[in-house]
Amino acid sequence: MRSSLFSAENLEQESAQPGMRLQNSKMLKIELNGEAMARVGSMVAYQGQVQFQALGSGGLGKFLKQKLTGEGVPLMKVSGQGDVFLAELAKDVHIIDLEPGDSLSINGSRVLAFDSTLQYDIRMVGGTGMAASGLFNCVFSGYGRIAITTEGTPVVLNVDQPTYVDPQAAVCWSASLQTGYHRAEQLGLGTLIGRRTGEAFTMSFAGQGFVVVQPSEERPVTGSGAQEQQGGLLGGLLS
Repeated sequence: MRSSLFSAENLEQESAQPGMRLQNSKMLKIELNGEAMARVGSMVAYQGQVQFQALGSGGLGKFLKQKLTGEGVPLMKVSGQGDVFLAELAKDVHIIDLEPGDSLSINGSRVLAFDSTLQYDIRMVGGTGMAASGLFNCVFSGYGRIAITTEGTPVVLNVDQPTYVDPQAAVCWSASLQTGYHRAEQLGLGTLIGRRTGEAFTMSFAGQGFVVVQPSEERPVTGSGAQEQQGGLLGGLLS
C-alpha cells in the first residue's frame, strides 16, 4: 500500500524519554509513565495501559464550576503507562517548560495538558464582573511542562510599556504583570445611537514581562458550550 499519508512526517514520533512532546503542530503526545492532567475530551488516541479519571466535584469548586462553566467536568487525570495523544479542534499546540521560580498566567481555555508536578491557582483579573468572559486566569508555577493551544501562530509582546490586548486573544502572560480592564472605545453620540467599534474593553498589562497573543478572537458562548471557550478548565482546577 502506498500513499503520501504514510510519509515519515505523519508517523508516530518515538522517544526514549517519557513525558510531553509534539507529535505535530496540532497534536500533543504524552509518553506516560505515571500521571498527567488533561482537558476533558482532548484525547484522540492512546496505546497501552492508561486510565482516565474525571475530576471536579464538591464544595466551592462545584459552586464556581456551575456558575462559570456549566455542569460539565472539564479536567481529567490520565494515569498508567502508554502513549496518549491529545488535541483540540486542530488548534496549534505549544509546549512550555517551567523551571523552579517561574510563574505563568494562562487563559483557562488555552490549557490542553500539564504535568502533575506543577502547582496552580485561580485568580480573577482586576476590574471585571462575574458575567465577563475571560475574567479568571490560571497561574502555574513549579517544575514541569504545560501544553497550551492557540488559534493560529501567536505573537509574543514584550511588555516594557502599557500594553492592551483583546481578552479573547490573550493566551498567557508573565504572572508578575499587573492586569486589569481598560475601556478602549470612546463614548460619544455614535455610541449612544448604537454605533460600536467592537473594541469596548481590552485587558491591560503593566510592569516587566511578556504577553502571548493569538491572531483570533474567540467569541463568548452561552449554555453548555461555555465550558470550552470561557475558562472551561477552571471547574476541575478548583475542585
